[in-house]
Amino acid sequence: MATMLILGAASDIARATALAFACEGWDLIVAGRKEEILQKIAADISLRSGRTVKTAHFDALKPEEHAVFWRDIEEETSALFCAIGFLGEQERAQHDFGHAETILRTNFTGLTPILSLAANTFERRGRGLIIAVSSVAGDRGRASNYLYGSAKAGLTAFLSGLRNRLATKGVTVITVKPGFVATAMTAGMNLPTRLTATPQQVAADIVKAVKKKRNVVYSRWFWRSIMMIIGHIPECMFKRLKL
Repeated sequence: MATMLILGAASDIARATALAFACEGWDLIVAGRKEEILQKIAADISLRSGRTVKTAHFDALKPEEHAVFWRDIEEETSALFCAIGFLGEQERAQHDFGHAETILRTNFTGLTPILSLAANTFERRGRGLIIAVSSVAGDRGRASNYLYGSAKAGLTAFLSGLRNRLATKGVTVITVKPGFVATAMTAGMNLPTRLTATPQQVAADIVKAVKKKRNVVYSRWFWRSIMMIIGHIPECMFKRLKL
């Protein structure tokens, strides 16, 4: 049976998506920084799905370890799902450049080594699946979160290039762009109820995207139209909006 690697497995979206894929028949490797949490996640998913779920330590901010990490699991891994993300604090990042760098590395540059390693392996095999969670925040820079948004924009562009590179190699690359999602990362934020998804809804959209072999999936679906409208607002008007 095919095995999917889940990076950032402790996040709410990752946990919901991991369970969804396990229920579709995938075995899993759940990876992250905290072994105790990973063990609980693995036990829960295995119990609820009946699939084999292993754990592995992975830190996106330590790229020097990525090659060894991938070498150890490369042979058994046929798909990769990356849900690593860090919202950070925009106002702090404007003055604390270490914090700004953490936002950029966690959401973009720290992910490119492992995504590239997986891409190279899957390309050699002539088959494989890469799914990564970006964000609608990367579709246009906004004053309230442009550090996070710029990192996600970079990830979106990277995935687009990777998708085009691998298009004839039998490897599928899917970019996931959630809007508002009720997770631990957004806890305490005043999110509009009608526009806010649950992690389970995002997971269902991701599974559907894999089955339909889509390139980019907005979750929920209406964010595609919302971001199209936002993207067409003239800059002279956009600057006046409190977004």
